[in-house]
Amino acid sequence: MSAHSTTDADAPGYALERELAADGATLVAGVDEVGRGAWAGPVVVCATVTDGTEPPPGLTDSKKLTPARREAMSELLRDWVRDHAFGRAEPEEIDEVGMTAALRLAASRALAHLRPGPDAVILDGKHDYLGRPWRVRTQVKGDLSCVSVAAASILAKVHRDAYMVGLDAEYPAYGFATGVGYPTPAHRAALAEFGPTPHHRMSWAYLDDLPQWKHLRKPPPAAGRQTSLL
Repeated sequence: MSAHSTTDADAPGYALERELAADGATLVAGVDEVGRGAWAGPVVVCATVTDGTEPPPGLTDSKKLTPARREAMSELLRDWVRDHAFGRAEPEEIDEVGMTAALRLAASRALAHLRPGPDAVILDGKHDYLGRPWRVRTQVKGDLSCVSVAAASILAKVHRDAYMVGLDAEYPAYGFATGVGYPTPAHRAALAEFGPTPHHRMSWAYLDDLPQWKHLRKPPPAAGRQTSLL
């Protein structure tokens, strides 16, 4: 895998990709997720593969970009990356199996659509929620230090945000266009008045604070079916 340094010393680089390539991996995918802490909507994972060339200027963790800049960067990335794919786990799947297993489902779905499949995977964070048969390298703040993970973070965020904006037309009171399923004041007020939509995660504790709707809460996954992310 060839690699060039970026012009900004603080920009993501290719150190992890080079390390894995030196250890025999011919194709490395960067993986990041979005939507883990939302009350509504899916959790979305993006897997990206780059060709080792200079990324678009300004590439960084999606959270450091304004929405407009993120959207513009995602357009550049879609043309620049060698390959990318999305996977998601729906709210009912999150309720059924828990977030760790839901992340595994979403990441596996994304990786299965890469052609060819990667030899190694770089996961943002410290917890390997993917596991075998994938060869996984975890990296805390990988979206700041690793090119392929940074690209995945932006593509995943823009992809999920667009989906939540689409839901806003059907459920305008919940503020999905701006809050994208997270607990904003508008979202909390709509839940109190109208209750959860079919896109809400029904095993989550926020329902305990809504007396008129708490009877709808589903039991969380049984002990042993969910692994802590901490």
